[in-house]
Amino acid sequence: MARPDIPIPDEPKAPFPILIPHTKVIAGFGRGSSSIGIPTANVPIEDIPDKIGDDLETGVYFGYVKIINDSEAQDRHIGLRSDGKTEVEFTYAKDLTEGEDKNVILPMVMSIGWNPFFKNEKKTCELHIIHNFNNTNFYGANLKFNILGYIRPELDYTTLEALIKDINIDIDVAKEYLSKPGYQTFKSQLD
Repeated sequence: MARPDIPIPDEPKAPFPILIPHTKVIAGFGRGSSSIGIPTANVPIEDIPDKIGDDLETGVYFGYVKIINDSEAQDRHIGLRSDGKTEVEFTYAKDLTEGEDKNVILPMVMSIGWNPFFKNEKKTCELHIIHNFNNTNFYGANLKFNILGYIRPELDYTTLEALIKDINIDIDVAKEYLSKPGYQTFKSQLD
């Protein structure tokens, strides 16, 4: 399926902005980092307001995210990925740098849907935070984010390379629109 050219306005239009005031990073399948080279912060789809789950179509969105320092975070521990087999360390963002990686507003691109290329059986919400982290593992961290616009519908791909190419286009589109004044003003939602 060809990538559709969907017009994006110079500022959010209804139903945007949508604010998700609190959620936690969970361990997904690990594909973003290992298979694709584009790590994602997965969040429980149940934490997303019904408006998204029911009213918005599956696809790729963009906005801002803030990884919030959690003074009550648990100690590091080992947990399991979504597959129930693979172990990962939950660090609760303790290794992230204050003011650079956490408690700072960062751009993001997000997929909500079934990821048809990977044949997901459950709907997922995966944020790619457009930032170079020294340590990308922040499972268990608190997130606050907003959704400001829609880039494209969810697509199926014949190759992994085609999927990666489209994700990189999504990232470029998100960066372009998030640099516009009409979107920049919505950073304040996350303060």
